[in-house]
Amino acid sequence: MTDRDSSDVLAGARIETLAVRAGISRSPEGEHSEPIYTTSSYIFNSAAEAAARFAGEQPGNVYSRYTNPTVRGFEERMAALEGGEAAVAAASGMAAILATAMALLSAGDHVICSRDVFGTTTNLFGKYLTRFGVQVDFVPLLDADAWRAAVKPNTAMLFLETPSNPLNEVADIAAFAALAKDAGALLVVDNTFCTPALQRPLDFGADIVLHSGTKFLDGQGRCMGGVVVGSREHMAEVMTFLRTCGPSLSPFNAWVLFKGLETLGLRMEAHCRSTLALARWLQAQPEVQRVFYAGLEDHPGHTLAARQQSAFGGVLAFEVGRGREGAWRCIDGTRILSLTANLGDAKSTIVHPATTTHGRLTPEQRAEAGISDGLIRVAVGLEHVDDLKADLRRGLDALA
Repeated sequence: MTDRDSSDVLAGARIETLAVRAGISRSPEGEHSEPIYTTSSYIFNSAAEAAARFAGEQPGNVYSRYTNPTVRGFEERMAALEGGEAAVAAASGMAAILATAMALLSAGDHVICSRDVFGTTTNLFGKYLTRFGVQVDFVPLLDADAWRAAVKPNTAMLFLETPSNPLNEVADIAAFAALAKDAGALLVVDNTFCTPALQRPLDFGADIVLHSGTKFLDGQGRCMGGVVVGSREHMAEVMTFLRTCGPSLSPFNAWVLFKGLETLGLRMEAHCRSTLALARWLQAQPEVQRVFYAGLEDHPGHTLAARQQSAFGGVLAFEVGRGREGAWRCIDGTRILSLTANLGDAKSTIVHPATTTHGRLTPEQRAEAGISDGLIRVAVGLEHVDDLKADLRRGLDALA
């Protein structure tokens, strides 16, 4: 790294600059665009150097399962964007959650998890971690009394998403951080919906923030990836798990995410602008019973979101009548929106949560999480918003 790329130069830089410049480490070739280091292992100059590298006594690359320059660049950039000391990249968002849980929890520990999380997150905590002696309670995101009542002497972690998927419920991160501190527990926040372009949970007292990089960090639906950000102490434990168990991010996917971050701020601004316009339009459509988007002034979390986020995100949900039949007819009536469960793409997507992203939950779990059969989720992309309105109008017309 040359003096022109020094991290000292970036101290105090704005997030737009960090998204483009942080984490750069140029080779002697002097390349301007970050290279992809597609190698599984590395050559050592001597047996002594190899021993020192493996022992952690000398910095440098050892094996790409846990040391790779491209992956490291992405990690350093994410740590800078989230305001954390260090970051660890993983093969997917779920791998990032798994690595965090396995690294920082032990048998006998207790976790309080929001009911309002991604369906697969619910399964990970409720079905798999419990097999290894971790106790888990699920409570409504917005019920502060339930969270306080759920705290036990062995509570080690509070886990939540804000805004939640797909109802856009907004949690007061600072209040949860205070609760976690009083309980001697870690607060882990899934920041996938907002990204650091809109919200930085560590600034409000969270201990760890994580992402599915597959979503807005990439921004074009090209690859899988995840990342965890926090203190050096906690990330060292997460890295140890990743080094041992291997849910690693590939160098190519790391490079895709690394480059995707360069346009993160611009993309999120466009996503948010169009999503707010579409949410207001949906509110005025007679077939729509309710719209879930924190940017709407009548949303219960609007004031809080305005305080802890710089904008309101690129995902909304809305309900139509006639349950699953109505939702499916509306979805099938669209022609531009992509029918897929991914989000954070340049292409707008539409999906029926009750039978896809939250389909593995029991009907009781879905009801507790507010996932009705008539609910539709839209992740707004970068198309012209008037074309999206016209396409959703096609879907709503199919309800007639």
